[in-house]
Amino acid sequence: MHPANYIPVYAMLQLGVVNAGNVFENPEALREQLKQLRAADVDGVKVDVWWGIIEGNGPKKYDWRAYRSLFQMIKEEDLKLQAIMSFHQCGGNVGDNVTIQIPKWVRDIGASYPDIYYTNRRGSRDEEYLSIGVDLENIFQGRCGLKLYRDFMMSFRENMSDYLDSGMITHIEVGIGPCGELRYPSYPQNQGWVFPGIGEFQCYDNNLREGFKESAEDIGHPDWDLPDDTGEYNDTPSDTKFFGVDGTYLTEKGFFFLKWYFYTLTQHADCVLHIANRAFLGCKLQLAAKVSGIHWWYRDDSHAAELTAGYYNVREHDGYITLARMISIHYGTLNFAFAEMRNFEQNKKQRTFLSNLFNRYLVMLGGRRSK
Repeated sequence: MHPANYIPVYAMLQLGVVNAGNVFENPEALREQLKQLRAADVDGVKVDVWWGIIEGNGPKKYDWRAYRSLFQMIKEEDLKLQAIMSFHQCGGNVGDNVTIQIPKWVRDIGASYPDIYYTNRRGSRDEEYLSIGVDLENIFQGRCGLKLYRDFMMSFRENMSDYLDSGMITHIEVGIGPCGELRYPSYPQNQGWVFPGIGEFQCYDNNLREGFKESAEDIGHPDWDLPDDTGEYNDTPSDTKFFGVDGTYLTEKGFFFLKWYFYTLTQHADCVLHIANRAFLGCKLQLAAKVSGIHWWYRDDSHAAELTAGYYNVREHDGYITLARMISIHYGTLNFAFAEMRNFEQNKKQRTFLSNLFNRYLVMLGGRRSK
């Protein structure tokens, strides 16, 4: 029996364990891996459940057969499971060794209506994840973005009820952005971003642009538009007028834009987690959401890389506590990407970032570590 403070250990399965064609590849090899994990006292595994695979044949045409075979094998090997609702594209980022796109029928809509995708100031589209701007737009065969996520999770609940009811599935991590992370795709490698570039804001599709204009009009500034002085992916803060010394981000207009950009992201996450809670109501499991560890330029006054990703974390505002509180309202756990790195793998700036973030999160939780 484990002690009361025992934290279960989960191993991440390979990205393409169910391939892009919805086939459970190499089951014999995987069974041997699972046996080895169990022999090593690993408690369970984590696996991406790809939207692009399951609903790939058309709207509401969900095919769970390959995943049910996978889950049955995990059960037979007496392991627990954390299922990741992966609404993003796999491919083009660090560690991606397979390509799994979002459903083709959704991409077909994007071919004629490209504003379903996040867009930078120069009009480049990012196809990793649907833009927040279509959360309430009924353009997907009569459904909006939020209903796509809701219907997928409801279908998972219905088709995996035996594994949910038995307690084998212990966690549902809800993907809320590119790489499954709660952020904007501000630093896409497939568009030429290279560390430690500041990245670019991703709110120039027509839907988000109109949303900003409406918000600006509401406070008496119909003349305000999205910023045009924010630089490009691989700039430094001092290369730009927006993030430089006495930059635009410190002006009234800059403050308003950054708060709007952050609020829009937070509202999206709030809605998706609310949907997840309703979809899995009554299940004995833990919800989780992943936040990215954007450590570069953390010690610059502007926090430029965090701001372009949507984390409004400046001297006057602690964006991470706001996100952590929002996640906790939905009884969710904050999964912080990058925390697995060890001190010797990080420079002083990165260690400072992690230390400050964890201290603030623990204070918000009243000193309790999230398991």
